[in-house]
Amino acid sequence: MSSLTLTLAGLTLICAIAFVYPYVIYPLILKLMPQYSSSQPSQASSAQAPSAALLMCAYNEEASLPAKIDNLRRMKKEWPELEILAYSDCSSDRTNELLQAASDILTPVIGTERAGKVRGMFHLIGLTEAEVAVFTDANVMVDEGSISNLLNYFRDPEVGAVAATLIYEDKEDGDQSATSDVGGAYWKLEEHIKKLESASGSMMGADGAFFARRRAGYPQIPADLVDDMAVSIGVLFDGQRCLSAPDVIGREHSVTHRGEEFRRKRRIACGSYSTYRYLKPSLRALSRLDRFKFFSHKLMRWWGAAFLLAGVAAFVAASASAGYGLAGTGVVALGSAIVVGLGHLNVAPFGAVYEVLLAVIATGLGVLESLKGGSYATWEPAKTR
Repeated sequence: MSSLTLTLAGLTLICAIAFVYPYVIYPLILKLMPQYSSSQPSQASSAQAPSAALLMCAYNEEASLPAKIDNLRRMKKEWPELEILAYSDCSSDRTNELLQAASDILTPVIGTERAGKVRGMFHLIGLTEAEVAVFTDANVMVDEGSISNLLNYFRDPEVGAVAATLIYEDKEDGDQSATSDVGGAYWKLEEHIKKLESASGSMMGADGAFFARRRAGYPQIPADLVDDMAVSIGVLFDGQRCLSAPDVIGREHSVTHRGEEFRRKRRIACGSYSTYRYLKPSLRALSRLDRFKFFSHKLMRWWGAAFLLAGVAAFVAASASAGYGLAGTGVVALGSAIVVGLGHLNVAPFGAVYEVLLAVIATGLGVLESLKGGSYATWEPAKTR
């Protein structure tokens, strides 16, 4: 076997390892890391729980709002001092009407032009003097007791941000698909990794569905970036911790439509990678451990499509170098046809493999779109059925 063939085969192996690294190898490394001296802040602290304001942005969420408002009423009953502010981003359905009808428990803020979530949240931040800002989406239901548990973490002055544990659920009518199954499995892994990161110091940013941070130092960022990523990871720049809270639970319905999920992942990847580029100078100032976590958790996933394409190209080239070029190309072509064909028909287990590949491709396209200057300041809410 020639040295060129061995080099190309080695490159294929390296790309395969890099592709699975953030999902398989990185969690194993986290398990071996020493735990932070106080990985979970004591909730028995004598310090008083901070004041809090719950902030929510909505655009055309009339389908989700009745259940959400009932959920907000339960949160208000649990924590009467909780201030609730809701911003409607110039909605064209009954969102404004529903928010105004709930003015006994919340303050509705009605936008007169589409501005996007980032500007909406920054506007709401300026309307409250609460010590802690709690962020939630209109389609996320919060479990009983979660607000009390969430605010208890902030009794520890080292804690700057806290992320809820988000659980994706199927619709009660049984609406389910390979897309929702893979999405749910992916998110379980994501929550597991966040808990491991938290145990060793800090996790690498929170999901915007349900999290909180101290209001002091809330950053103003460009409207086309992912605010939850910038806002939550920003506390690390101030020497504080960002934690995953297993006793703070939010629930959301999975997206079941393949095309809808593809567009959502592409949009999120574009905004997230643009946010990374915006934060890059600040990220250099993080500790070596946190820089390693960010590289492993974020960058390696964003580059997944590049690793996949490079690995396939190296495999084909290695086959050709060894005199089996036609066979190598045939294996790739036949394998791709089987996965795409049977995956599109949701034939197990090809449906799941196809969904994973679509997610990787959507993320890669989002990163490429970011590099080309693409942006998403506003968007339509994802359909879950």
